[in-house]
Amino acid sequence: MPEPRTWQLTTCSAVLGLALAAGAVTAAGPWDNGQRKAERARAAAAAPTGGAHHAPGPAAAGPPRPAPAPSAPGVLRALAAPDSSRPGDLAATLVPLLADPGLGTLRTASVVDATTGEQLYGEGATTPMTPASTVKIATTVAALAALGPDHRIPTTVAASPDGRALTLVGGGDPTLDTARLKKLAGDTARALKGRGVTAVRLAYDASLYQGPQHHPIGPNENLAPVVALMTDGGRLDDSDSGPAPRSADPARATATAFADLLGAAGVTVQGAPAPGRAPRAAPTAAPLARSYSEPLSALVERTLTHSDNDLAEALARQTALARKQPASFDGAGRAVRAELDALGVPTAGARFADGSGLSRADRVSAALLTALLTRAADPARPTLRPVLTGLPVGGFSGTLKSRFDTAPTAPGAGLIRAKTGTLTGVNTLAGTVVTAEGRLLAFAFLAGRTPSPYTAQPALDRLSAALVP
Repeated sequence: MPEPRTWQLTTCSAVLGLALAAGAVTAAGPWDNGQRKAERARAAAAAPTGGAHHAPGPAAAGPPRPAPAPSAPGVLRALAAPDSSRPGDLAATLVPLLADPGLGTLRTASVVDATTGEQLYGEGATTPMTPASTVKIATTVAALAALGPDHRIPTTVAASPDGRALTLVGGGDPTLDTARLKKLAGDTARALKGRGVTAVRLAYDASLYQGPQHHPIGPNENLAPVVALMTDGGRLDDSDSGPAPRSADPARATATAFADLLGAAGVTVQGAPAPGRAPRAAPTAAPLARSYSEPLSALVERTLTHSDNDLAEALARQTALARKQPASFDGAGRAVRAELDALGVPTAGARFADGSGLSRADRVSAALLTALLTRAADPARPTLRPVLTGLPVGGFSGTLKSRFDTAPTAPGAGLIRAKTGTLTGVNTLAGTVVTAEGRLLAFAFLAGRTPSPYTAQPALDRLSAALVP
């Protein structure tokens, strides 16, 4: 284990300002007393659920009786009165918590000063581990670095020169919803009627993506087939996050719905939509109609807050396209790795088998995760800031809404922002916290061979809460 370094903390109002800008404190949110009480009451009443980031696996045993939390020296006291002659302050706090048997037999940790990049504590920090959904931090950083926060994903309607053959072309936007599809159909119908066309043939083109459509885990409710054309993430219910029944053919389902919407807008579609390629048009010809996703900054925030697997896989493929790689699982993995290498973060031993973290073949280190969070906090890299603002807030939002709601982790409510990760036998947590002196710390705790999420998650929460002033 690397020798723990002395806490050398000084007041840094600039970092506090950065943390506020990054959303570490949410206006009219966690700091409003009435809102805070109401949110905690709701969180306490909510039963733990698998969440969008869970992979299928054997059912876990019911929650055991909570064990007494290991006592920890007050980190805040160490921060408030640093003493360079006592280099073990942080280690004395974290080592007993990291030894919690709920964390299984494999556990690594990294705590970094996000201003300087100095590692304040490390335990196996460079050891590659299965990250589960914390790999989404790498996926989203790579997408922002490759494309920028303003990039939007298009869905396009192309037409033959006579306007009588249409192709709905998927650009890889899993957030396309029924409202936007209806508007796209309305815009298409108006353009056709302007040409005097009221009957068309419809094809759909989902050829932008390559390779297998199904994740190696197989069809399941955590992820739709990964295709370039879909509506609402291929969901067959009204949910917008979490596990849900999925369409076996999201591209065909989207094209069928589009045909019905064209009919409702006064354009007859002859026959059933069929797979095809967009008809050739003049090089300068504009699409007949087009719909765009929200900016990438908003997609990144949604990916992280709700651990959206479909969106994470889409962002990985958008990164592949930007890097001139095949838009496949393999191509996306190479592209993500290339973007992270360009950022100068420690990628030794890293592997990106997917963008979502559902694959057990993924490997990242705690040091890599804290380095990525540190890059996202760098004032010189504002394009990466949505990675910080998208992290769930402990006790209040996303996959952390029902955590940090009871002692001894309650001090983390509203102060911890972190990405969760859960597979059977794997539990991880990586994020940020602001100290009393206004310094932003980045942390990552990765645990493998864990006995149960009901013991591992509280143990991870205690580790991160120990960093809270």
